[in-house]
Amino acid sequence: MDPPVALASLSGEADAEWARAGADYAGAAFLGGIALDATSREAVRAMVADRDRSEFLPEDPLAWIDEQLDSLAGDDLGLRAGVNVRATNAGAIRDAAAVCADRGAVLEVNAHCRQAELRAAGCGETLLADTGRLSGYVAAAADEGAAVSVKVRAEVDGVDLAGTARAVADAGADAIHVDAMDTEDVVGVVKDAAPELVVIANNGVRDRRTVREYLAAGADAVSVGRPSDDPRVMRRVRAAVDEWPDGEGPPDATPGTDPAGVSR
Repeated sequence: MDPPVALASLSGEADAEWARAGADYAGAAFLGGIALDATSREAVRAMVADRDRSEFLPEDPLAWIDEQLDSLAGDDLGLRAGVNVRATNAGAIRDAAAVCADRGAVLEVNAHCRQAELRAAGCGETLLADTGRLSGYVAAAADEGAAVSVKVRAEVDGVDLAGTARAVADAGADAIHVDAMDTEDVVGVVKDAAPELVVIANNGVRDRRTVREYLAAGADAVSVGRPSDDPRVMRRVRAAVDEWPDGEGPPDATPGTDPAGVSR
């Protein structure tokens, strides 16, 4: 991933057009999340019905993935594409991974979303408490020849992310995408547990200070979520990774300020 900045998936927003808009600042973009199978899709429909929420619900999820990746493939963006997926069975993961493998894209298993509907269906965060099933998803994707990332969340009761990282690495994962919540140090714990994984740190990445905190903790890259469509934020983040580790100045630069030479 060059530069080591990813655009993190945003439900209902992160499509090829969104990725294209952020390509000047990032080395990777995770499209989706996209629900693959009937059970996960029904959970997403319930979420959309119950609250004011935007979600991708194409008639054919695999065709949507293929179309989005095909759209990006025609551009010389230097951007590694990935697709964040929700599923309740390994077969659905396998099918999506085959599409990603054909396009040279990363399949990202969503073990992150915490909405009640998704957890009740067995998607998202519930996978963190079922390492065997999560590892099975990773292995299914890896067997199709896709690069595999796993999106996880810190501060989930009863979950040892170090153990999760080791398990998914052993199953064939290439990267782990960590929503650190309020525990930035978990990034280093995960890296120590599975040093062969590319560790992408997420949550609150906005400026030089947050970028440097995560990279100093052991992250190989950072990702930007909600403000990924804000060029001011993305310029700050890109400048911060470009100067690491040789940049001058204190790591605790004032949040929200721009590094020298970077305009808003």
